Parts: sequence; C-alpha cells; structure tokens
Amino acid sequence: MFAHADKESRLIKHLNAPFLKQLLLVAVVVVTLPVSAEDKGDRELQKRIQDAHAENADHWIYNDIAAGFKKAKQTGKPLFVTFRCVPCKDCMGFDGEVASGSERVKLLAADKFVCVRQVEMKGVDLSLFQFDHDLNWAGMFLNADGTIYARYGTQSEKGADEYNSVEGLINTMNRVLKLHAGYPRNGATLKGKRAAKKPWGTAMDMKTLQPNLRKGGQTTRSNCIHCHNIHDAEHDYWIEQDGKLSHDRLWRYPLPENIGLMVDKTNGRSVVAVAKDSPSESAGLQTGDEIDLINGQAVSSIADIQWVLHHVPNSNNQQVVLTLASGDDVAVKLNRGWKETDISWRGSIYSISPRLRVWMPPLNSFQRKDAGLKDNENALLVKWINRGSLAGKAAAKAGLKQGDILLKVDGKEVPSLPQKLNAWIKLNYQVGDTLEMLVLRNGREQTVRVPLVE
Repeated sequence: MFAHADKESRLIKHLNAPFLKQLLLVAVVVVTLPVSAEDKGDRELQKRIQDAHAENADHWIYNDIAAGFKKAKQTGKPLFVTFRCVPCKDCMGFDGEVASGSERVKLLAADKFVCVRQVEMKGVDLSLFQFDHDLNWAGMFLNADGTIYARYGTQSEKGADEYNSVEGLINTMNRVLKLHAGYPRNGATLKGKRAAKKPWGTAMDMKTLQPNLRKGGQTTRSNCIHCHNIHDAEHDYWIEQDGKLSHDRLWRYPLPENIGLMVDKTNGRSVVAVAKDSPSESAGLQTGDEIDLINGQAVSSIADIQWVLHHVPNSNNQQVVLTLASGDDVAVKLNRGWKETDISWRGSIYSISPRLRVWMPPLNSFQRKDAGLKDNENALLVKWINRGSLAGKAAAKAGLKQGDILLKVDGKEVPSLPQKLNAWIKLNYQVGDTLEMLVLRNGREQTVRVPLVE
C-alpha cells in the first residue's frame, strides 16, 4: 500500500498539467474505496437475487446493517443505508446510479459515509427504520448511536423517479454531513426523526405477515419480503385491533403539495410555487422561501418534509410550523381532508378489501377505434378474471366476461387507469356492496351487477 503511494507521488512530480495531477489523485482515491473483506456482507445473497447494480459497488456493505453500525462506530462516519427491492422495475435507473453508476455519488459515499445496501426486510429493525414502505427505493442516514439525520426517497402517482435524482441525493448527503459535524449540539432538531416503537421487532415477528413470507429460510427472488408487505401486514394488524381499517391510516407520507407547497425536487427545501387559496398561501409562504425546520425538525429533503407531515393527524385545527432560512417561523393551519391524496400507485392498497380480482388495463388506440369510443371517454378492458379467487368467481357468476369493455360504475365514468379504479373501489365500497357495471359487449351496452365478496 505505502510503496504504491510512493510510486504515485513520484509520477505526480513529473506531471505538468494540473488537471492530470487531479485526475491521478482521484484514481488513487478510487483504489482505496472498497470495504474490507469482513465488511462486504452477504455477497452470496447478491448472486442469488441477481443484483446486477451491486456488481461494481464494493464500497457498499451488502445486506448487513449490523456490520454497518459497527464500522460507523469505528470510523466516526455517518451511516448511509439504502433499501432496494431488487426485482421491482420502478426506480431501477436511479438505483443503478446510486449503487455504482454515478462517480459523484460513489466518491462522496465511499469517502464520507459507511454505506449499506439492504435488499430484504427480514431482519430489519422496524422501529428504527421507519420510512414509506411503498417505495421501491429508500435511503436513510444515521449516526452510529441510532440517531436519524435524514431520509431520502419520494414517490407519488407521477412516477417512481419523479422526485429522485443524483443531484438531489448529493444535496441531501452534504446536508447530512453538516448535521453530523454539528452533532450532538443539534440533537434537539433530530429527536423527532425517530417515532414510537412498533409492536414488533422485525417483519418476521409480525403475526399478520403473509404466512408464506414468515417461513424464513434462504432469501431468493421468489420469497423476498418486499417493503410493501410491511404495510400489508400493518393493515391486517389494525383490522384485528380496531375491527376495521380506518381510511385515515392510508394517507401516508403526504407531499408538501398537500399543504399547497411545491418544493424544488433537486434542492429538496426551496419553495418554487405556492398554490392559490392553499393553507400555505394563507400562512404567507412565498416562492423563494427555504425551509430549514418543520415542527423543530431539521429538513434535508422532501422525504424529511413528508416524515413530519406523516405524523400530523388528518383532522381539524392542526398546524405545522415552518422555520425558514430567514429565521422566520410560519404556522400553516390545516383542517380535515388536507392529507387525502391519490394513493392508487401504492402497492400496499391491493391487499385491502374489497377486492375485485379482475385485471382491466386501458384499451389501446386500435381497440378504442373498433369499439367506437370517443377520445375523451374513459374505458377499461376486462382482460382477465381470477376465477381461482372468491371475488373472481363472483364476478364471473354475475355475468362479467373477458373481453367486456367497462364504461361506467354505478353511473359514474370509470377512472382512466386500473389502479385508480382499484383505489376508488376500496375507498368507497365495502364487502357486501354491489358494483353496477356498465359494459360494452359486442357493440351493445349491458349492465352487470357484481357483488363484492372479499
């Protein structure tokens, strides 16, 4: 190692161009990036699940959070943990950039952080690692003592990559480094980033987790516990505890847009627009404001804003206090309904009753033309009925057929996408209700009344 460094030093003396000197110095740093063999974690798991993004990412400890904490204590560096559902296609491009594609992320992560790539949820401490489990990629930054500095990773109906970017992540990482340098003096601004303990330790302790996932054993692509499975199990737990699932529990991690703020996706804290007649406009927030704290918590990303909003009830007479870079405090008052938003993109809602068990994608342009549909007329094609399920059997028995074109439900225009229809049914109907479905079959409109049985 030292002989190699001496050789590089002699080479640098003979270089006249400053740019080449800088390039060689970077190359020397890159040589030192990989973690030691004992810190590499479960690389056999990487092979089993075919995690291609981790192949050239030796600066990441693989699927071993405990090893990450140990190394963070030894080095004094902050911990950077990413959670990635490898089989999921959403966030694939961004995940590749973070894991190994972006040299800027790689150099900063390897030099200033202890990095852990977590690809399964089996042994994860769910009380410590609380984040939006409907994401396909999420990042958390922590101190070795378990203090949480920041979260990164945001998704909505606009798509998995709408809010995530290399530049945005780097901005958050640099803010985390400042928080780390100021710790523990700034501990009061970090206290709220940890929530109350869950009733269970890990996913394997959740009695409401799907039985096939609680079997344990060696993880493969086919038996991996996905992040959204945690929300699925939580839904069933709340039903057991409360006798039903309150819709208020479904309004998770609302965006700043829910209070009327459009925050720059790359900066993560600066206000780029304020919605007219919104709570934020009423409070006096303006374009150009930069958010330092919300309810006393340090903000490093949009995900940090969502974390605070997540814990504010969806009820009347609520408020959040934004502390701006100017030093001003602005109180935004909220009333019931402020949290409600489009949740159709969330994978965890599919486990919620009532279930229709019918796959209905939008029609393509040729199918629309053949059916004689207008350009502004929504319609969904009954592509597949799950006849192995109770709900699928009930739909088929009621007369719904593959090839039917769904036009209306209970006299209302059908949503434009199947996931939106799915969410709409779950939010507006209960098991025992009947859906009156107007379908187009062989050019003729017919009504099919489908009972919701599960």
